[in-house]
Amino acid sequence: MNGFYLYCIKEKTGSNFSTGGIDGGKIFTIPYQDLEAVVSEVSLDEFSSEEIQKKAQEDINWIGEKALNHQKVIEEAMVGPVPVIPMQFGVIFKTKENLEETLGKRYEQFRQSLEKLAGKQEWGVKVFLKENIFRKNIEEKNEQVLAKKKEIESMPKGMAFFAQKQIDGIVGQEKDKELDKVMEEIYEGLGELAFSKNKAKLLEKDFTGKTEEMILNSFYLIEESKLAQFQKKVEELKEKYNPIGIEVEMSGPWPSYHFA
Repeated sequence: MNGFYLYCIKEKTGSNFSTGGIDGGKIFTIPYQDLEAVVSEVSLDEFSSEEIQKKAQEDINWIGEKALNHQKVIEEAMVGPVPVIPMQFGVIFKTKENLEETLGKRYEQFRQSLEKLAGKQEWGVKVFLKENIFRKNIEEKNEQVLAKKKEIESMPKGMAFFAQKQIDGIVGQEKDKELDKVMEEIYEGLGELAFSKNKAKLLEKDFTGKTEEMILNSFYLIEESKLAQFQKKVEELKEKYNPIGIEVEMSGPWPSYHFA
C-alpha cells in the first residue's frame, strides 16, 4: 500500500521535476486552491515512522541517502527563485484526502508563510575558532599579560611557574570576553542587513568535519535586493577576523527551515 511523501508546499505553478523522489519515484504536485504540495508516492511499509526510526538506528547510510534525495527535491522546487515551505524528513500521508484536509486546515498559515518568504532567501553563516591563533593574539596585545611576562624574565623557576598560571588565567578570561564581543558584532551586524535572523545549535566536529570548534551557527532571511550587500559584509568580516583565528563561512541559499 502506498502513501504520499510530502517535500514542501509552494504556490501553484504546475511544476515539473527531473529529480527522483526519496525512493526514485516520480515527483508530482497535488493542488489546493492557489497552493500545491510537492509529493511522491512511497510504500507505507518501507517508510512507516517505525521503519524510519529503525533504519536511523541500524542503517545510517540509508537515512543519509534518503535525506539527500529529500533535499534535492526541495532545492529543485525553489528554482526561480520560488518561495517554498520545506517539510522535515519523513512527513507522510496515508491518503490524498488526508493531505488535502491538512492543506485546508492550515491554508492561511501556509499562505502567510509564503508571503513572508517571497523575494527572500535563507543563508547560513558559521563561525569557527582557531584557538591557538586567537590566544596568541591576546597574549601579544593584552597589557596585563605583557607586564606579567616581563616580570617572569627575572623570577626564579618556581615563582615563574605560578606567574605563568596567572597569565593563562588572564588569557582565558580575555578570550571569553573577546569572543563574546566578536560574536555579537558578527551576529548583530549581519542581522542589520537581514529581514530576520536565527541562531541554531552548535555542531560537533564529527558533524562539521573540521578540526576547529564551531562558535556560531546562524541563519538569516535576506531580501534578494540586499543579498550583495550582505555578502560584501561577510567578506569584510572574513578579512577582519581571519588573521586572529576566527573563520567565517557563508553558505546557501537553503530551504527556509528556520523562517517558514
